[in-house]
Amino acid sequence: MYLPGFPAIAKDLHTTAAKVSLSLSGFFIGISVGQLLYGPLLDRFGRKKPLYVGLVIYILASAGCAYTESIDSLIFMRVIQAIGSCAASVASIAMVRDLFPVKDNAKVFSLLLLVVGASPMIAPTVGGYVTSVFGWEMVFMILMGMGLLILLAVFLWLPDSYQPDSSISLKPKPILQNFWKVLREPQFYTYAFTGAIAFAGLFAYVSGSPILFMEVFHTDEKVYGWIFAFLSVGFIGSSQVNTLVLNRYKSEQIVRVALMSQVLIALTFLVVALNGWLTLPITLVFLFLFLSCIGFTNPNASALSLAPFAKNAGSASALMGAVQMGMGTLISVLMSQFEEPSALPMVAAMAGSASLALIVLLVGKKTIKQQVEVQQDAEAAFLH
Repeated sequence: MYLPGFPAIAKDLHTTAAKVSLSLSGFFIGISVGQLLYGPLLDRFGRKKPLYVGLVIYILASAGCAYTESIDSLIFMRVIQAIGSCAASVASIAMVRDLFPVKDNAKVFSLLLLVVGASPMIAPTVGGYVTSVFGWEMVFMILMGMGLLILLAVFLWLPDSYQPDSSISLKPKPILQNFWKVLREPQFYTYAFTGAIAFAGLFAYVSGSPILFMEVFHTDEKVYGWIFAFLSVGFIGSSQVNTLVLNRYKSEQIVRVALMSQVLIALTFLVVALNGWLTLPITLVFLFLFLSCIGFTNPNASALSLAPFAKNAGSASALMGAVQMGMGTLISVLMSQFEEPSALPMVAAMAGSASLALIVLLVGKKTIKQQVEVQQDAEAAFLH
């Protein structure tokens, strides 16, 4: 929602749009760290109590963002805001594992992507109008209000999907051992890192798009919001088509084909950019196709990552999210180093992330001896 406000924030806080983008990187850092904190808490205390704590932190930090007077304090408050918000993202992923049989996980993750995907469709469009009429500070006040509504919804309607497990230790050594146990699972590290690195291309797009569209192609805040909404249709639409494709193909097959397509599209995009052939319509086509591929890779890679876990689903989902956000942080920080308006850094980052993800998938699959499948006719997962 605040992406269209980057130029206005830069002007009000006497800095550059590239420096403002570090507040986005700060959010990703907070998400990465916070998810590792909430994983054990969600397993030890159940899903709702940590959610209450996280949402309260998010609400207070959103207010802090609205009243900030320097770019450094905005970056700091965005880190705190992320630490609060990631309680919800970790809990939602863990609750998929709580409430649904393994065979349905990939479909449920696709449904989650539909809900989550509504935000990039709506938020920048709304943010463009809010920023132009009320100023960028109002964006964070709206986020604070949304946090309050979500807190009320959790209290009134969210079911208790997991019984607290007092055997889960909160001491650093057992927590680290638990994470290490999850990380050593070949199926987890193969698909978690494949999905995270492929998904990093989305972070490159989010970080680079304000500069690309508003400074390279000279669109205003409102037009940028509508462009963002249009491109989100590809990401959301493909994640929903994924639920239909799962009726005929396994998650493993979908990830492989979608990732190979993502690499081909990104490399072609890079060649076009290097030759100076990019126009706004051509850029939109390539971004739409690239994001559509992510709509297939992400839910299936997530489901395959978590399939081997039941008891440690909270820790596994937290670690998966931390890996994903960690990759996003690296690529967004990289993007912030390029202050000269250009499409090349974003396109190169997208091509690099897709290619590396494919390499990780091909190498990692050789280490999986018994794969837990996520789509089959039986009620429980089976090994093949």
